[in-house]
Amino acid sequence: MIRLLIADDEDLLRSALAALLALEEDLTVVAEASTSDEAVRLARLHRPDIAVLDLEMPPADGLRAAEEILDGLPTRIVLVTRHARPGVLRRALAAGVRGFVPKTTSATRLAEIIRNVAAGRRYVDPEIAASALTEDDCPLTDRELQVLRASRTGASVGEIAAEVGLAPGTVRNYLSAAMAKLGASSRHAAAHRAWEEGWI
Repeated sequence: MIRLLIADDEDLLRSALAALLALEEDLTVVAEASTSDEAVRLARLHRPDIAVLDLEMPPADGLRAAEEILDGLPTRIVLVTRHARPGVLRRALAAGVRGFVPKTTSATRLAEIIRNVAAGRRYVDPEIAASALTEDDCPLTDRELQVLRASRTGASVGEIAAEVGLAPGTVRNYLSAAMAKLGASSRHAAAHRAWEEGWI
């Protein structure tokens, strides 16, 4: 049996997916989570073979949860997303995610992908892969990405400074530079654009 953790913040979708996958003779759902934090906790508790994670899941996201799960667990990760952002694909593959599929994937096809991932193979949706090959390079520096990532939570400049270990004035400079490069009117707009592009 392939033991599964299903994580999605939309209760109806998560329950339906878990029920459909549980109909497969070789799959069993051992845990369900509605947040990224809960997904990490339940993965550590149940040690599933495969964790199927929604990418757009609060309070962090599915990729952040995947990185935490992969840090010390042999669980393989399949990310499911409604918005396929090529930059996220690159980060996911670099983190060790084994599957990347859109939410339009049928449960039957997802079951096949899960079996392939459990057997040690990798699966990336062809359209997402094609988009990743034509994506523009990120114009932001690592530090600019770091402060934008921290600002996505709505943190103040002072809180961001404390989180990333920089002076508040330096954080403001990095935020201003990122806003200018992205043509954004605010740091929140810049962070949203960077997130949409999959850079953070």
